[in-house]
Amino acid sequence: MDDQEAAPEQPAAAQTPPAPEPAETEATSPDPQDSDAPRKRRSFLRELPFLIGTALVLALLLKVFIVQTFYIPSSSMEDTLRIDDRVLVNKVVYHLRDIKRGEVVVFNGANSFDESQRITKPEGAVTAAFAGVARFFGAQGGERDYIKRVIGLPGDRVRCCDERGRITVNGVALDEGAYLYPGDRPSLETFDIVVPEGRLWMMGDHRTVSQDSRSHLGEPGGGTVPIDKVIGKAFVVVWPFGHWQSLPIPDTFKQPAIDANAGRG
Repeated sequence: MDDQEAAPEQPAAAQTPPAPEPAETEATSPDPQDSDAPRKRRSFLRELPFLIGTALVLALLLKVFIVQTFYIPSSSMEDTLRIDDRVLVNKVVYHLRDIKRGEVVVFNGANSFDESQRITKPEGAVTAAFAGVARFFGAQGGERDYIKRVIGLPGDRVRCCDERGRITVNGVALDEGAYLYPGDRPSLETFDIVVPEGRLWMMGDHRTVSQDSRSHLGEPGGGTVPIDKVIGKAFVVVWPFGHWQSLPIPDTFKQPAIDANAGRG
């Protein structure tokens, strides 16, 4: 046996645990949306005049060439149209087809209708300015614009009245109960006219107050209106909402005999 004692085992050196690595911190940067917001506002403000100008140009083109709003200033077309109603007028349709009897049309009455029926001119600079803006957007018609119903076309013989008090067109009596003002007779004035070429015979639906073709029988044109003065066809009442309605041709004008007898005098 070996007399040499075994040397005691040296304790292992204590190991210091590694220090925890510092947590990585995310780099902070400004929100891109925050920086874009002022830039977007500035861009919108720069574009705003262009957008307004474009809208005005489109409104002008729409008014001049396609559809225009007209307001009703008198009671001559009641009950079909009432004072302050707004109607849409199709300005294209008569470039595509002829005018038809029974349609409600807007026309320029210069040199054919009574001056007293004009829309009153606004008084004062501010009122005139607002009226000008209203006319630009079609909310107010021109001072010589009128709205009536077409009763006779070129070559038609329009007469009042037959033995039952009805207006006749080419010898065919019109049943006007669907649109005449309640209690009105077709006409208190008698007349018998052949509509000249290129002209129209117009009447309001409120016959006792309407100053229409009957009122100008002794004037050049015999009260008729030149076709080239027609602005367009009124096809719907759009304001006020409670008055909304379309403006179709009454059935009485669709009688085949009216066309069949046309031009026979």
